[in-house]
Amino acid sequence: MMGWIIPLVVIGVIAALPWLDESRRHDAEAFRDQAPGRFAKLSQGVTHYQWLGSERGPVVVCVHGLTTPSPVWYAIADGLVRLGYRVLVYDLYGRGFSDAPHGPQTGDFFSQQLADLLEHQGLDEDVTLMGYSMGGSIATHFTAKYPGRVRRLILLASGGAWLRESKLIHFSRTVPFFGDWLFAVLVSRKERRDLHKQLGQPFDVTGIVELQLAEFQSRGFVRSVLSSRRHMLNETQEDSHRKISREDVPVVAIWAEKDEIIPLKSLGSLTQWNRAIRQEVVGGATHDIGYSNSREVMDLLASVLREDMS
Repeated sequence: MMGWIIPLVVIGVIAALPWLDESRRHDAEAFRDQAPGRFAKLSQGVTHYQWLGSERGPVVVCVHGLTTPSPVWYAIADGLVRLGYRVLVYDLYGRGFSDAPHGPQTGDFFSQQLADLLEHQGLDEDVTLMGYSMGGSIATHFTAKYPGRVRRLILLASGGAWLRESKLIHFSRTVPFFGDWLFAVLVSRKERRDLHKQLGQPFDVTGIVELQLAEFQSRGFVRSVLSSRRHMLNETQEDSHRKISREDVPVVAIWAEKDEIIPLKSLGSLTQWNRAIRQEVVGGATHDIGYSNSREVMDLLASVLREDMS
C-alpha cells in the first residue's frame, strides 16, 4: 500500500500545477497603482481605460488583441493624434489592469464591455472603431450588433475568417478539463518562453514585450485567454460582415503579408462577404504589425481618415 503513496503524491502535484501557478499570481487590482489611465466600474467588472490626444476631435476607439494589452496601440495612437483624433484605448477583461470575470468570453461578452465603456464615457455619437487581431473580431461583432453606433470599422490583422493555431492549442481549446491543464501548464509556459526571446527587439511600442510577460502574473489571465480561444476566436464572422455590408458601414482592412497567425487568405474571405470593403496589405509584415509597422499602417490610413476631418 505504501508503494502507491509516492506515485499518487506525484500525480496529485502534477494535476494541481495550474492551481498552484494561479495561487502565486495576483489580482489585477494589486497593480493598479502602476496604471497610466483611469478605471470604470462596468456591469461585468472594472475596466482600465486611457484617453490619448486632445479633448476635441473625432473619436477612435481601439480594441487590442488576445494577449496584447492596450498599450499595444500607443504607436498607432500617436499617428492618429497627429491627424487630430481623440483615441480611447482600454484593457479587455482578463488583460492589463482590468478585472478577469469568470464566464465564456464570447462576442456578446466583449461587446457588452465596449457598450458599457462608451456609455460610461458619454460617447453617444458614432465613433470610428479599430480592432487588432482578436480585437478585430470584437469590433466586427460590435459593429454588426450596433451598426448605427459605428462611423467606420478598421480591421488590423483581424480574426473572424481564418486562424492558424498549433495542434497543442487546438487540442487544449477543444477538449475540456485536460485541455485546461495542458493550456495552463504547457501552452502558457511556451508562450512565455517565446516572449522572452523577443526581449530587446526594437518594437514601435517601448516595453510591449515586458507588458505581455507581466500579464502572466495576473490572476485570471491564462483562463481568460483560453476562454477567448474557445469562444470569441472560434467565431467565423461571415454573417456579421454581410450585415455590416448591408448597413453600409465603411470598412477598411489591413493585413500583414507574412502573418503567421492570421493568414492572408482572410482577405479573400472578407472580399466575398463585403464587396465594398477596402483592403490593403503591408509587405513583409508579420502578426505584430500593430507595434512593428505602425508607420506603414498610418500611411495607409491617413488618406482614409482625413475624410473624417473634412
